[in-house]
Amino acid sequence: MSTSNKPRKNRVIVSVLGQDRVGIIAAVAQILSTHNINILDISQTIMQDLFTMILIADMEMSDIDLATLKDLLQKKGEELGLKIDVQHEDVFRFMHRI
Repeated sequence: MSTSNKPRKNRVIVSVLGQDRVGIIAAVAQILSTHNINILDISQTIMQDLFTMILIADMEMSDIDLATLKDLLQKKGEELGLKIDVQHEDVFRFMHRI
């Protein structure tokens, strides 16, 4: 099923920004995988030495809530020198509408 057709009540947007280094995607994916959070779509790019990533994930089967996920990813971001944020998809879309 494409991500556009899936109900959105459990979907979150994870954004990552910081200096490029080895293991960023792996570190984020490890946290998501550990808590049974499925990555639905991912996009990343490096502009000069700046790493940017945004991903859509499904928390339907997760064993943690959004607040806990936010905390875990923010701590990992601090450890790696990155800014990692997580928002419910509806909040993200509302904040970034044109």
